[in-house]
Amino acid sequence: MKTINDINFKDKKALVRVDFNVPLNDDFEVTDATRILAAKDTIIKILEDEAQ
Repeated sequence: MKTINDINFKDKKALVRVDFNVPLNDDFEVTDATRILAAKDTIIKILEDEAQ
């Protein structure tokens, strides 16, 4: 099975759908960053491959 690490995004466009609907407290601060952190490695990989 292919993973994101098997793909080279150099000079390609990537569309990434993420769910950043995260809980906020009364001061609008993120109280659970689990969803953001889960997407972080994917976003970094695409940027490091120099996608367009």
